[in-house]
Amino acid sequence: MNKIDIPEPTGVFAEPWSGRKFLGLLGVFGPAAIVASLSIGAGETIVVVRAGAWAGYDLLWLVLVSCLVKGVFVTYMLGRYTAISGEYLGHRLVRLPGPRGWLLLLIIAAEMIGAPLGWVPISKPCGDLFHHLFKGVLPSSVPEPVLENAITSVFVAAAILMSVRLSFERLEKQQIAICFMLVVGTFLGTLLVQPDFYQTLTGTFSVGNLPSYPDWAPPDAVKHPYLTMATTFGYVGGSVMSYLVYANWVGIHRWGLAGHEKIKEIRQRAFSSDRIDYLPDDPASANRLKALAAPLRWDVGLGALVLFFVTAAFMVSGAAVLYPLEAQFEGWGLLTNQAHVWSNIHPSLVWVYYVCILAALWGTLQALPEVYARVTQEFLQAIWPDREWDYDRIKIRICTYIFCATMIIIWANIPFDILTQIAGFILANFTIALAIIAAIYLNFVLPPRYRVNTPILIGSILSAGVMALFAGISGWGLIQKLF
Repeated sequence: MNKIDIPEPTGVFAEPWSGRKFLGLLGVFGPAAIVASLSIGAGETIVVVRAGAWAGYDLLWLVLVSCLVKGVFVTYMLGRYTAISGEYLGHRLVRLPGPRGWLLLLIIAAEMIGAPLGWVPISKPCGDLFHHLFKGVLPSSVPEPVLENAITSVFVAAAILMSVRLSFERLEKQQIAICFMLVVGTFLGTLLVQPDFYQTLTGTFSVGNLPSYPDWAPPDAVKHPYLTMATTFGYVGGSVMSYLVYANWVGIHRWGLAGHEKIKEIRQRAFSSDRIDYLPDDPASANRLKALAAPLRWDVGLGALVLFFVTAAFMVSGAAVLYPLEAQFEGWGLLTNQAHVWSNIHPSLVWVYYVCILAALWGTLQALPEVYARVTQEFLQAIWPDREWDYDRIKIRICTYIFCATMIIIWANIPFDILTQIAGFILANFTIALAIIAAIYLNFVLPPRYRVNTPILIGSILSAGVMALFAGISGWGLIQKLF
């Protein structure tokens, strides 16, 4: 069959190194910014701060490992397949041995089961925070748990309603602004709390170090230490669909072969063939295509840096301020209690913190329906290509389901720990382990000249091993706890 022509790179990536080129490279930051900002949910703002409050700096290595595994290798390997082949992930993974689309259906089912469990640890602390801020004007005759649940329900409903008509372009600009706000805020906050930088450095690179358990450590963390660490690892970063959707967004940005003038024909050809047989065999064409996919490396690198910096800063703030105060996070006042970090610097900064954290969590909830709908549409089209799958209709149905399921969990008053532990296993540790294994498989679907180099392949295989390890720890810990 005829091979396609790979065009020469143009624009900033065809220029020699200069200040203009550096600014142009920063300008490609987009899809990974959404992935990073989606991660700034219950994991970064609550789970890691809570861990820092009792473990000090000793678990910073978990943040580093998680960001390397998920922020770098998982994101890059998934996005790279679409950039090099031009094909959507689901259109190739649907061909895995076994029942058609079994992995795609498993991922959709896991996300839909785990998503409401993940929404509650994000939204319910916001409801508690709003209740704390407006306590004086709320009716005192209504019990506090009822008021907090009612406020949380309104917060979730508003985020879902606003997300229905949110376009990808507006979403990307919104999440880049949230990333910028969080990076600046956490950078200044980290400097102002004056952490122990030596302990920060030591804790970051003491991989495998187990923390001591002070008297104020949460009883659940003491009783289930490995499950607690696996949950913390899982909550650094987003859910599995947050990484799978990255490849779809690479296609929207037309990076790599996705920007080819005949991309529709290329995708049809790829979907109808068992092999990627349309890429030229000569080294010059392979090098040109890799150059066209260069934006991917910069985008993933910047996204991973943002994820690590913001997450580590939140854990450091917990270690520097809340650990000496022997702060015990109880109930759902997890965001409210973090005001100690800022009041320790200056009382006026408390309101700055409240506004920034609520904006970040609102942005996370508002962006998630786009992720669910885009991946679900792609996967369903791959499994049943003869049917029509309307994106807007899928999004509305998913939003309706998420709202109803989340309301049940909110009003059932299920404890924070068990929600995060189940969600961390389903949405992150187990399913992302499957995703990185699938990404390695996709790499070998490509012709040899177009596969990743040896260091990236080794890093990806090690990442798959790390994900499998934490998935096993998380799953076994849940079995022991529940049964």
